[in-house]
Amino acid sequence: MDFNVKKLASEAGVFFTRAVQFTEEKLGQAERTELDAHFENLLARADSTKNWTEKIFHQTEVLLQPNPSARVEEFLYEKLDRKVPSRVTNAELLGQYMTEAANEFGPGAPYGQTLIKVGETQKHLGAAERDFIHSSSINFLTPLRNFLEGDWKTISKERRILQNRRLDLDACKARLKKAKAAEAKAAAEHDLRVAQTEFDRQAEVTRLLLEGISSTHVNHLRCLHEFAEAQATYFAQCYQYMVELQKQLGSSRAELSTSTFVGNTGPASPPLSTSPPPATLPVLQSVSPNPGEVSLNPVEVTPPASGTRKARVLYDYEAADSTELSLSADELITVYSLPGMDPDWLVGERGNKKGKVPVTYLELLS
Repeated sequence: MDFNVKKLASEAGVFFTRAVQFTEEKLGQAERTELDAHFENLLARADSTKNWTEKIFHQTEVLLQPNPSARVEEFLYEKLDRKVPSRVTNAELLGQYMTEAANEFGPGAPYGQTLIKVGETQKHLGAAERDFIHSSSINFLTPLRNFLEGDWKTISKERRILQNRRLDLDACKARLKKAKAAEAKAAAEHDLRVAQTEFDRQAEVTRLLLEGISSTHVNHLRCLHEFAEAQATYFAQCYQYMVELQKQLGSSRAELSTSTFVGNTGPASPPLSTSPPPATLPVLQSVSPNPGEVSLNPVEVTPPASGTRKARVLYDYEAADSTELSLSADELITVYSLPGMDPDWLVGERGNKKGKVPVTYLELLS
């Protein structure tokens, strides 16, 4: 019991001495031992690394999981050392709803078929997103978290010890200055030598830890490369899925557009005058590589009296030959279909220019 009391009294005395020294330094009434410039640079670099790592870590969490409630739930699972349950992504859930809607509306109907196609693509996108999140969490977030919760806590602990050793050293220096008697000076000098030794030893330990920040940067650089590679893979998969979906939808839209134009085509209204109609060039036909198909030259045809529609161009398109019409995004053109044409193409007119245009590059307007 006496030993514990003495220990507590000793610790209280040390704490009081440090508090007095710290207060006097803040008031400018006591001198303090300054660290060398290299050491101060190491401290500043470590603080900067910690601050930016925290910001990057938290923002990456937001990127991978925008739902704050879900992030809190995952954090609690990790703290309880339990496996985080697998979570369905928003894209997968959307794909599921689209598939269920298609089954109810009729999977054979045009709307149902399109719902199934888009829904399957959404499921693929969601699966790719889940793989990206999993890969990024392991290869990028985990190393950053390990630094913040491991290495940085060790550095912070040793820095606090160094601060206490520095306060002890400066308190001993102040006590030596105030000592008058020879015996008091001898005791103060002994305490100063011990404090200087402990301070130097702790400064070396802290310096080694701070210099290890360079290795931390190298490790985080490797993790950053892996994160960028995972993100590139994810976006490449998404792009491929959407290109395939666009092809499927383009084919379906072309069939729908063709049926719409054919349905709208009827006999032309009788002329208001007895003058003969303007002469038109004949439609030139050429043999197609596939038997039974006819290749049309749209430059030499006249649009039907009915069945023309306006269309907005979605993307720039460069004509491959003289039978096609080059397009610029957002411009409006007149389009129509001709019997025997490939359903993926329409005839487009802009001013006095005319040529084939791909359906997938157009938004047909009512």
